[in-house]
Amino acid sequence: MTDKLFTITYATLDDKQYVCPGENLSESEFELKVRDKRCYILRLDGQRIGVMVFNLMFDFIPFLSLMYLEDEHQRKGFGTAAMTHWENEMRSLGYKMIMISTQVDEDGQHFYRKLGYKDMGSIVMDIPPHEQPLEMFMGKAL
Repeated sequence: MTDKLFTITYATLDDKQYVCPGENLSESEFELKVRDKRCYILRLDGQRIGVMVFNLMFDFIPFLSLMYLEDEHQRKGFGTAAMTHWENEMRSLGYKMIMISTQVDEDGQHFYRKLGYKDMGSIVMDIPPHEQPLEMFMGKAL
């Protein structure tokens, strides 16, 4: 990491365009993420450099549905710090397991494996307009 100040804060309504520019996240769904503190903004010296969004899979397993870090800030320790922050927060809330997913054609799977996540299955999304490469699920005990 750098000498600059890296912080992780909960998203506010002012972060909507950064969190979901052009995405299919409705205004009301984003408001729920802000209200329930299920969206984080990653900042470097106050500037947004990434975002993390999670849900509860099956209503009891924290599931990180989005982890985004701008290209120029990748491979500098910020992603690992952000994941450690999220894992510690989920642990402090009493959760015993967490999950993430990533497409098989993305490098994220290697990053998550280095953090101790293990493969847990996959899903084929081939229904228009949501076609994409195979989505793999990974999990970790806390």
